[in-house]
Parts: sequence; C-alpha cells; structure tokens
Amino acid sequence: MKKLLYLFIALLISGAGFVSPNQVEAYNFGDFRSETLTAKAWEALAEDDIEAVLAYTNKVMELYGAQAQQMQESIDEFVSGPKEDVYALWALNDVSTSLFIQGEAFRKANMVDEAKEVYKKLLNEYTYGQSWDDNGWFWKPAEAAKEKLAMLESGTNLDFGDYSSAYLTDQAWKALGSQDLEGVVIYTDKVMELYANQAQEMQNSLTEYAWESKEKIFSLWALNDVGTALFIRGEAFRQAGKNKESAQAYKALVDSYYYAQCWDPGVNNKGWFWKPAEAAQQALDEIGEV
Repeated sequence: MKKLLYLFIALLISGAGFVSPNQVEAYNFGDFRSETLTAKAWEALAEDDIEAVLAYTNKVMELYGAQAQQMQESIDEFVSGPKEDVYALWALNDVSTSLFIQGEAFRKANMVDEAKEVYKKLLNEYTYGQSWDDNGWFWKPAEAAKEKLAMLESGTNLDFGDYSSAYLTDQAWKALGSQDLEGVVIYTDKVMELYANQAQEMQNSLTEYAWESKEKIFSLWALNDVGTALFIRGEAFRQAGKNKESAQAYKALVDSYYYAQCWDPGVNNKGWFWKPAEAAQQALDEIGEV
C-alpha cells in the first residue's frame, strides 16, 4: 500500500498522465480558479489527504505558474499598502500559498527531502507572494517556508500550524504541560513577533476589561492571546526556577497587555474568562524582588 501511495505521488509530482480516469474524477477542481484550487488544497491538508493536496496544488502550478512567475519578476520586494495592491498579484499569491501547502503535506507525511525541495522552490521562485488570513492581515508563505526549512535541516519538529495566535498559544500551553521550556519560548516568541503590535492597539483602545458579551471579548483575540502567551512564558520560567526571566514575562503582561482575557472552557460548556494579568501580578507578589 505504501509503495502504491509513493507511486501515485510520484506521478502527480512529475505531471505524468498515467492516472486512471476514476482517480481524476475523484478531484473536483470547481471553477479552476487559483483561489478555488488553493482553498481545496487547504481543506485537503487539514484532512491529511496528501494525494488531494498534490492534485490541487499541481493544478495551480500547471494553470498559473507561468503567470505567477511574471508577477514575481515584475517586483523586487513585498507589495504593501492597500489590500487591492496585494490582491492584484493574485496568481503569485495563490501559487506561493499552494507551494507552502504542498511542502506542509510532505512534511506531515515525513517526506523530508520532498518537503525541502518544495520549500526551496517557493523561496527561490515565488518569494513575494502573500496570503490573506481571515483574521485580517497578509502573511508571507516564503518566510513561513524559510522557517519550516530551517526546522527540517536542524532536526527540530516544532509545528506552527496555520500561524494563528490561537494555534500558537495552544501549542505553548501544551509545551508548558510537558515542561518544555524551549518549546514555550519558541511558541511565545512567535506569538509576540506576529501579533504584539495588534495586541497593543487593542489594549490602547480600552479603559477597562471588555465585559459586554462573549463576542466582544473574543473580538480582542490578539490582545487575549498575547497576554495569555506571556503568562504561559512566565509560568514556564518559574517552573524552571528562572525567576528573573519569569518576572520579565509577567511584568510585560501587566504593563502592556493588562486587559487581556483568556477563555477556560470548563466542563459541560460552562466556561468563563479569567484575567492573565491578575494571575501574573499575584505570581510577581509571590516571587518578590528579583
């Protein structure tokens, strides 16, 4: 079975036409737009369906690779400014995103050499593509691929998932539970790198804790996750007996992200919000001067 899987993947990669009609019909390419195919590739990646990922991402490359390359060659840096200016590079954006998805599929399947090859292709040929995150910003597949490539080459196996603040914070919680200080530091660093500015803007917009509704509190997602990540970081250093570093994390939370709140799902859907800054202040009082 494994040999058949690798053969099928090899045929998809090579672009050879030796796939049965039934296999072709198994994949619905929709309207064949790059946006549609990339969305289907994301869905297939979430389901760990590597054959489907390859079918959709290779179709993106087949139909839009040349156009994406022309867009890449027309610029010498990442486009910034209005969203419309970034969206104008739609082929480059979707091809670069599709290559990132393909690399992730290979990485998750432990096909390290294939993953490296795809990440390098993205870095070298479609560097300036950008991908829209529904939370409200563009991220850069080439930069994410560079991190994945570095992890593969160093032998580390950290998973940044979709790079959302929620996912990264959840990974930090898991690392804390495993007493993995290095993992906590890496995940919380990434949360701060990507979301600290947005969290600060949300903090500055408040004069008290949000309380109107659960939806209102959740709308402050960046603030909540950054504040929670700093609390996790403080806890991890405290567990490791590194009180100086622990206090630094707690103080950063109390000083800069005081109105962050963290949802505890509880049991039987009877959840509640707790306040990381208040817990951090209590921990600081217990630590004392460091």
